[in-house]
Amino acid sequence: MKMFLAGQWVDKPQRIEVRHPWDDSVVDTVPQADASDVDRALAAAVEGAAQMRRTTGYQRYGWLMKAAELMEQRLEDLARTITLEEGKVLAESRFEVSRAAETIRLSAEEAKRLGAEVLPLDGAPGAEGKLGFTLRVPCGVVVAITPFNFPLNLVCHKLGPALAAGNAVVLKPASDTPLSALKMVEILLEAGVPPLAVACVTGSGGEVGRALCTDRRVRKISFTGSREVGEKICQMAGLKRVTMELGSNSPLVVMPDADLDKVVQATVTTGYANAGQVCISTQRVLAVGGVYEELLPRLQQEVEKITVGNPLEEGVRMGPMIRRQDAQRVCQWIQQAVEQGARVLTGGECQGAAVTPAVVADVSPQMRISCDELFGPAVGVSRVESIEEAIALANDSRYGLSAGIFTQNLDWALRFAREVDSGNIQINWGPQWRADLMPYGGLKESGMGKEGPRYAIDEMTELKTVVIHQLG
Repeated sequence: MKMFLAGQWVDKPQRIEVRHPWDDSVVDTVPQADASDVDRALAAAVEGAAQMRRTTGYQRYGWLMKAAELMEQRLEDLARTITLEEGKVLAESRFEVSRAAETIRLSAEEAKRLGAEVLPLDGAPGAEGKLGFTLRVPCGVVVAITPFNFPLNLVCHKLGPALAAGNAVVLKPASDTPLSALKMVEILLEAGVPPLAVACVTGSGGEVGRALCTDRRVRKISFTGSREVGEKICQMAGLKRVTMELGSNSPLVVMPDADLDKVVQATVTTGYANAGQVCISTQRVLAVGGVYEELLPRLQQEVEKITVGNPLEEGVRMGPMIRRQDAQRVCQWIQQAVEQGARVLTGGECQGAAVTPAVVADVSPQMRISCDELFGPAVGVSRVESIEEAIALANDSRYGLSAGIFTQNLDWALRFAREVDSGNIQINWGPQWRADLMPYGGLKESGMGKEGPRYAIDEMTELKTVVIHQLG
């Protein structure tokens, strides 16, 4: 495929291979952009932002609603593209496409709701005869940098709100998974979005990302990815507005009164989806008291039912990780935990880029499989003795993106919700749950700002205050 910038599909002799994680076959190639391409894309985006500023919310609503309709018509093609470049199973890819269309539809609705607020100036001294109100205006040029694990929906969580708010947006997709993003740009253009209002630049994060993040023409950066890269972007960004959706090592607390059938179901669903490559995957299970011994064999039994294989084959429940080196890292972390006293109940073996889903027992907080972001198909289980210890361990992390608890005790649930330092709290489910309309974002080093179309639009617009002074 070609990349899209300055209103044109652009090719280059230097190409990046997009490979299928399951068998390492080449799916397609995309151009290797450089700093000159970024300069051209941003120059056009400045003009595109001026065009978008003159459009109405209703126009932008129409474009995005048409885009959502086209996405649903092309669901199978988009889903297959996701599976080929990212490796998740087809059922998960189809679900991602449906979610992405809903994200665009939600963004369209919000385009009609960019309203103003009348200020109660008559409550201020010396403000007689004055009328004040606010205007919410687009930032201008938005840069969106997206990860590999949801190559369509996370792209839509940035493109949709940026365009709904009246911005121009320059997208830098993950080098491993640029094809879904490029197909999304095709859909937006077909739906009527002005060609200068959207660009997709493919290339390395080092050269392309740095050029985008340091350029003064950019007013807003929205990034989803690792904590380490997010910190570097913040250092480069200077006085730009930033939204950071970063990593986590999400805990799930299981109290003695929990329904273990539901705990096991939730842990399997939220710990191993997309081969564990979800920033809010269940990574740490903290089981209180005697429930620990009862939970382990039941969890092991269900995890062993997860079939691993070619994600293009119907019925396969888990595909490979994005790269072989990531699979090797996960297996190394599991082995390190074993060397430090943990037990592998099942899984943890590398097969190319795939890792057999693992349950690791007797995990202690200092083990890397617990204290760092694993981002792979393994769940570590630890025994704790009280709600106090569970909350303390849940908070014993630099991350704070999502956390869950299973209990029927209202006092425990409310205490968990109030005291755990996490942007998302799930009661009686695992940490991995998100409705695309809700405010979504982390505390501590899991990031800053919120996503969800309504909330992302607040991040991608700026507020002006207008005061009319009555004369005479």
